[in-house]
Amino acid sequence: MNTPDPIRVDLPDEAATIRLAEDIAAKLAIGDVIALRGDLGAGKTSFARALIRAVAADAGYEVPSPTFTIVQTYETRLPIAHFDLYRLGSADELDEIGFDEAVSEGVVLVEWPERAGDRLPAGHLEIALDMAGSGRLATLTGGGDWPQRIGRTLAVRQFLDLAGMTQAVRRHLQGDASTRAYERVETPDGRRAVLMDAPERPSGPAVRDGRTYDDLAHRATSVRPFVAMSDGLRAAGFSAPEILAADMPAGLLLVEDLGDEGVLADGAPDPARYGVAVDVLAALHAAARPVDLPLPDGGVHHIPPFDWDALSIEVDLLPRWYARWQLGAPLAPEAEAAFAGVWRDLYETLDGAEKSWLLRDFHSPNLLWLPEREGLKRIGILDHQDAMIGASAYDVASLLQDVRISVDPALEALLADRYVAARQAQGPFDEAAFRTAYAISGAQRATKVLGGFVRLAEAAGKPQYLRHIPRVRGYLARSMRHPVLSGLALWYEQYLPLDD
Repeated sequence: MNTPDPIRVDLPDEAATIRLAEDIAAKLAIGDVIALRGDLGAGKTSFARALIRAVAADAGYEVPSPTFTIVQTYETRLPIAHFDLYRLGSADELDEIGFDEAVSEGVVLVEWPERAGDRLPAGHLEIALDMAGSGRLATLTGGGDWPQRIGRTLAVRQFLDLAGMTQAVRRHLQGDASTRAYERVETPDGRRAVLMDAPERPSGPAVRDGRTYDDLAHRATSVRPFVAMSDGLRAAGFSAPEILAADMPAGLLLVEDLGDEGVLADGAPDPARYGVAVDVLAALHAAARPVDLPLPDGGVHHIPPFDWDALSIEVDLLPRWYARWQLGAPLAPEAEAAFAGVWRDLYETLDGAEKSWLLRDFHSPNLLWLPEREGLKRIGILDHQDAMIGASAYDVASLLQDVRISVDPALEALLADRYVAARQAQGPFDEAAFRTAYAISGAQRATKVLGGFVRLAEAAGKPQYLRHIPRVRGYLARSMRHPVLSGLALWYEQYLPLDD
């Protein structure tokens, strides 16, 4: 096995040391161990302090030296244990101070790692700090995927510098269920932006007819659709983030920071803000929207259709994951065949409904409240890279049956009526067709999410998504009160009762 070449970074001053610590902090994960080597005064504790403050997102966070306590722990975004092993008598004493537990539960920083003997994990990262002139030289050597992580985070820093965000402070932003990573960056003069770190990813294995899940569901695998849709929404008069800088081949975007204020109040839908979001959808659907959108590099993004392949591969998550989870066994073949038949009929009805841009995830986690703006621009729209051309009713259902937040049935009905009234005020509008498409869209989305959340829990190690299951089942039951879903309701009653 070839040992990766060390990566060397010049640190001419204290600010450069802090930036490198922030760069490493941006790529940390549970189980990481960082060994800090260097003579007394080389800056090991200074580096550790800067890294801990970066994870805490607080430049003034108190970080005492562990010289006398041997270990200091921090309950930050990622739990951190900072060990100074200088006073350790032997590696056997690591058991007494909880070293292995700290590695399994969080991130571990180790000064004087040579005192640990062979107890450091094979894939740990070593950072050697040496005096070099009036500054320092950092030599980074990592096992596992550390070479890739270090290369990526240093590429991000270079991208920020080229984008005019020199010396920007990097802070983690909560992401979504995807592999994309987000950071809030801010320069010393107060300019802020959001970094999207989303390298193009392979589509994965074939799941049907030689095609991958991403191919069938038309999910974005690069940043290009995000750039096109963000520019398209802004051109149409809506508030999507402005693209400030882009390296699309590298999967790096610097976008406008629309803030943190959402459309919830005390964890529940804010009726006034949800009302404006409904108005945004009514305006979006009232005009014809292009299928092809230009890209800054001269290319074109073709918005794909919400076709049978997309709908069917999504609802197929339910028999593959949710049904087995609930029943403890796979569905019988006749149940799967009946399920597919019901959805084929529903798709034919949905495909005949009014179509527009279907943003796909138009719900509370992706909507921001911008009180300084006016009218419809008060709603900031995020996470639209998977947009398709499909039933207008889909995004209305996505908002009013928010799978992460409980929307009271009375509020759902009130806001659905508001959408209908807005559309009728704009011209001829078939309310009955909308109500039918809304019910099908709500049921399809709930069906997909039930399977998807179980998959996230079991395959991706994210059990927190299971807490949403009762709410989503409630939405599904609510949708199935519409006559168009009578066949689906009978299927659940026969094969997969929702009240079990």
